Amino acid sequence: MTRTGIEAALTDLLFNDELTLQEAADRHFAPEYRQRTDGEWADRGEFLDHIAHLRTLVAGGHVEVHEELYDGSRYADRHTAHVTKKDGTTVRMEVYVFADLTADGRFRRIEETTLMLQGSSTDRDLGSAR
Repeated sequence: MTRTGIEAALTDLLFNDELTLQEAADRHFAPEYRQRTDGEWADRGEFLDHIAHLRTLVAGGHVEVHEELYDGSRYADRHTAHVTKKDGTTVRMEVYVFADLTADGRFRRIEETTLMLQGSSTDRDLGSAR
């Protein structure tokens, strides 16, 4: 089993222009995927709609994983997303993730809390699932 991780998933979703959104999603997220970000739930369709919107705003960036833990089908990490938007502004968000993986190593469920380190109040949308 090849397990995904948040760095690979977010890189493919947001920063890899060579993959379509559907290809990136299928690589890292199960069909039944759902996510709770700062208390708001989104199903896979809502999540992908949000990522499609973000792709129109994001010019580049990277994910810096500080801590990462796999325990069977459970996953946890603490990471910082460094994002440069197409308007030239930058955003940094620290994120705490707890997740479940499927047998094939893709994310089934993520629950996360975000902390804005740099950016404006309108940039909170970058961390939201909706």
